[in-house]
Amino acid sequence: MIQLKTMLNCIDNSGAALVECAMIVGQKRHASIGDRIVVVVQKQRGAGAEGMAGTSGAKVKRGDIRHAVVVRTRQPVQRRDGSVIRFDDNACVLINKSGDPIGTRINGVVGQELKKKKWSKILSMAPMQA
Repeated sequence: MIQLKTMLNCIDNSGAALVECAMIVGQKRHASIGDRIVVVVQKQRGAGAEGMAGTSGAKVKRGDIRHAVVVRTRQPVQRRDGSVIRFDDNACVLINKSGDPIGTRINGVVGQELKKKKWSKILSMAPMQA
């Protein structure tokens, strides 16, 4: 259950490490796995060695406003077969306006509910589905 001001881990190689939910696209209350949200980048990945090369290869910077897809939630999700799945963290993948992922690689598990919501590009980049 992702709502306004929720902090999420960004699990792709777009350059963002931590993002904050700013808006849920198309809904009023909360977002679940497979829903599209608008996020603000709060922390960049690898910002420790910023003095030498700046942001080398990062596609997003701190403060950028981007669209994202929720791929993991701490809120338990009930599936049609009766099983319940709950992840250890809230995570998302950054996408552009047309729905294509910004990064080229995904680190970590994504929920299988993405298949039902037609996010096949994200599923094909993920190493594993749960």
